[in-house]
Amino acid sequence: MQIIDAHHHIWDPTQNYHPWLCDDAPIPFRYGDYSALRRPYLPADYRADAGKYEVVGSVYVETEYDPEDPLGEVEWITAISRDAGLPTVVVAQAWLDRAGREELLAAHGAHPLVRGIRHKPASAPAADKAARGTPGSMDDPAWREGYALLAPNGLSFDLQTPWWHLDAAADLARDFPETRIILNHTGLPADRAPEPLARWREALHGMAEHPNVALKISGLGLPGQPWRVDDNRNIVLTAIEAFSPERVMFASNFPVDSLVAGFETIFDGFAEITSGFSEAERAAMFRDNARRIYRMENV
Repeated sequence: MQIIDAHHHIWDPTQNYHPWLCDDAPIPFRYGDYSALRRPYLPADYRADAGKYEVVGSVYVETEYDPEDPLGEVEWITAISRDAGLPTVVVAQAWLDRAGREELLAAHGAHPLVRGIRHKPASAPAADKAARGTPGSMDDPAWREGYALLAPNGLSFDLQTPWWHLDAAADLARDFPETRIILNHTGLPADRAPEPLARWREALHGMAEHPNVALKISGLGLPGQPWRVDDNRNIVLTAIEAFSPERVMFASNFPVDSLVAGFETIFDGFAEITSGFSEAERAAMFRDNARRIYRMENV
């Protein structure tokens, strides 16, 4: 099967500074212990992990590289892409509520590989702690002023936030219809109990009402257990129901999701779950939507 991997990472913490990979103190992490990730992960490693899958294009997503040098990350991954033919395009780092955002977003918009940016807005640790209007959130006027600069610079927005903040994200999509939002990691449905899943589904449908929103199906691992089709079938099919096969993309989230499964295990699972869809629908979800949404003209 040909795929365009809509979300993966490349890094070398022996050469570059990534606070979460380099600093002694680990950060809270949704998969638990991530010490296995504190090593170089380069295109050769990625291709070995991809195994039997023919990756014809890929989207590099920022890796929480040194926040003082977001352009340095783009320069580094551009050299990697030139030498290895991977990745195809880049989602770069930018802090939308920081000084200097105008110049940074203009530089990102002018770069031939950069298609969008990711900035994780402030979020609550649980649904019962969620509140609107907190500093650094999608409601923050300073954050929104930065967000308003994306479309003029030809940039899309990769959004990583828990589902309990998707009400704010839906307002963002409504208020800035010219900016494409790509929701990362299926809206993070980590709690699989019936009531949280029902609220996740409702939040996902609220986002899907806005035609400028697309969804990446990825990041579905559960802490302390392997990736299984039976655990994720309902999640994947619910996501496709909400957004339709025209607005979802499958992604590996490697090497992060190597903590829960091999690349082939994850994509074999996606393939099994979608076996009832047409050939054209599967081609869209596994390849063509990412090509269109991330503007990969030569893939």
